[in-house]
Amino acid sequence: MESTLTKHERNLSALIHASTFSKFFIPFGNFIIPLVLWTANKKAYDYVDHNGKQALNFQISMLLYSIVLGAISIPFFIGFFPDIFNLDFFGFDRLNSYNNLDFHFDSDNFMFGTWLLPLGIAGLAQGALFVVNIVYTILATLRTNEGQLFKYPLTIKFIK
Repeated sequence: MESTLTKHERNLSALIHASTFSKFFIPFGNFIIPLVLWTANKKAYDYVDHNGKQALNFQISMLLYSIVLGAISIPFFIGFFPDIFNLDFFGFDRLNSYNNLDFHFDSDNFMFGTWLLPLGIAGLAQGALFVVNIVYTILATLRTNEGQLFKYPLTIKFIK
């Protein structure tokens, strides 16, 4: 397939993959810019169509994995502060008497040992997803610019 591809097709496909880094500058840029590039050129070039689907499916999958990890870590975060919804924990039970406002934190109320490990694992998993996203996007950009077909790992096919 490498010999039949034009330089324009390879560059456009690499640009689709590289444009996912726009998420660092534009909110949801990792979806918007590749989607615009892909829809504008998918009918003209099969190679661009394949790479656009790959890039968008990978970005949607990474977003889904991040949301699931975030949802899993919420109970662990709330577990750090078991009395967070108890207003007298922060001294707000006497809010009407301004002179007696007292913020007191008791170290026994924070259960760091119990919840630190699961929350740390969730944080490491989020960091690992970030690194996987960066590394595989760079690999996809380089490989498609060389004219090779690239398939992202851990990708759910939303766009077929």
